[in-house]
Amino acid sequence: MTQATLPTTRDEEWRYADIASLARLGADTLESWTSLEVAPGETHCQCLLLDASAPQVQRLRVTVGEGGTCAIFVVNAAQDYARLEVEVTLKQAAHFEFGGVTIGGGDAVREIVTRVTHAAPDATSNQVVRSVHWGQATGNFLGRIMVARHAQKTDATQDFKALLLEKGASANARPELEIFADDVKCAHGAAIGQMDEAARFYMASRGIDPEAARRLLIRAFIADALVALDDDGERERLQNAALAVLEAEVAA
Repeated sequence: MTQATLPTTRDEEWRYADIASLARLGADTLESWTSLEVAPGETHCQCLLLDASAPQVQRLRVTVGEGGTCAIFVVNAAQDYARLEVEVTLKQAAHFEFGGVTIGGGDAVREIVTRVTHAAPDATSNQVVRSVHWGQATGNFLGRIMVARHAQKTDATQDFKALLLEKGASANARPELEIFADDVKCAHGAAIGQMDEAARFYMASRGIDPEAARRLLIRAFIADALVALDDDGERERLQNAALAVLEAEVAA
């Protein structure tokens, strides 16, 4: 039996992580995975909220059977280091939908890590991640799409956007495509920027309070990551949890 060891920033999968917080968790914690199997033709939807005040790492390993669908939506609004890892293997004609939000201030590092393997033909995946940070906080997204040699007709997309509300905040993105099939549609994009001042000016010119305008713009920004969530109640719950963090910062 080998002894569990902590990763370092030299490990590509952990290069932006808060290693000091990982040390507080202990190496054995990182050996724990939750497994999920979606049966052929079945649909599974899971909504997660990470909002603890102590470091945490959640790791989920998913297999989606032929013709099945798995949808995962998460808001990472933790007050300390928090990381969600999702590993997905897609069988023939399976679909994976992922929507993620990292949001918050302070000096916390909030991470979302996905690894999606298209292991068979005709599978599809769509990932949308939005990041909003201020203070000295950091939002990270590491997303890898792997297409096996025989996984023809794969259709996979990955989209990451970060909104930095203050100069001290930062975001890191590392989208990856590893494709061995030749008849596929795969795309990824990443953008990091500040608030659209032109939009704020337009809203102010229509009599909308500056703080209300900012809230509306951020709400629309993070809504992109949750738009595919069919459950209205769950979508509202996750969106409100994200916005509550912003409102707490304004009130402080």
